[in-house]
Amino acid sequence: MSTIRFLRTFLAVAHHGSFSEAAEQVALTQAAVSFQMRSLEAELGRELFDRSGRLAILNAAGRELLPEIKHLLDLYDRMRRPRTAPGELAGSVAVGSIVSCMGTLSKVVSGMKKQHPKLDVRILSGKASELAGKVEDGELDAAFLVEAGRKMASTRWTALYEEPLVVIAPHSAPGADAREVLAQNPFLRFDRTQRTGLQIDRLLRRLAVPLDEFLELNAIETLVELVRQEVGVTLLPLIHGSNWQHSAELRILTLPQDLGPMSRAIGMLERREHARQGITAAICEACAMAFRAREPQTAA
Repeated sequence: MSTIRFLRTFLAVAHHGSFSEAAEQVALTQAAVSFQMRSLEAELGRELFDRSGRLAILNAAGRELLPEIKHLLDLYDRMRRPRTAPGELAGSVAVGSIVSCMGTLSKVVSGMKKQHPKLDVRILSGKASELAGKVEDGELDAAFLVEAGRKMASTRWTALYEEPLVVIAPHSAPGADAREVLAQNPFLRFDRTQRTGLQIDRLLRRLAVPLDEFLELNAIETLVELVRQEVGVTLLPLIHGSNWQHSAELRILTLPQDLGPMSRAIGMLERREHARQGITAAICEACAMAFRAREPQTAA
């Protein structure tokens, strides 16, 4: 089935924009990738790329074929799925997750694999924006991440839960409410290159509180540990199941109600049509049950 292999290589080149980077993904030499694309163009009777130096960008014909090739490969993968008894799950899927969902997802998948020996699930961690891109490009079947404002027609979103944004401070920090605590203590910021960091930044602008910014990190748990060590204060989502509000070392302060939406939504993103929807739906349902069992206490 050389044509199927060529089509998968085509998707890799379309995603990376170069034969050399696509070669690494599909475990071929650059010369082999170039040969496959020339052969595919000859078979389809049209050029698919605007070749310029080391780049290989889809031309109009390539862009037109891209969704059809994705659909064709999904159909082929669906045909190749092993026959299963009712209720049995079998086959391979790749699922992404942001760090805060990784523990629950891993535990759920581990249990499912014990119940379904023919099920093969590969889990990858990453930033929400990166994971969303991999889902859209077909590199991941689904991903558990933070909801984005922009919706893609090619993907489906299943909401799971929301995490309120709160100010977290050590008990020794001066200030009676969220605004005073932020204004009177060194501020530990969450990474603004991530969706949650951007949401926090927009919220801080609405608060209009002068900040004494000390550092910026992309690890939520590390920021909370620095707060415990009285390095400063931070503004973060109250992570599902974290129990920070029960810590004797931390103060959890709610934000003023006049700011509008103050939570981030967590859910599962997947392509609308793919060959492993039954498996991703089962994973999503099992995770939803696990998340509901760990509903956080309301911050005070």
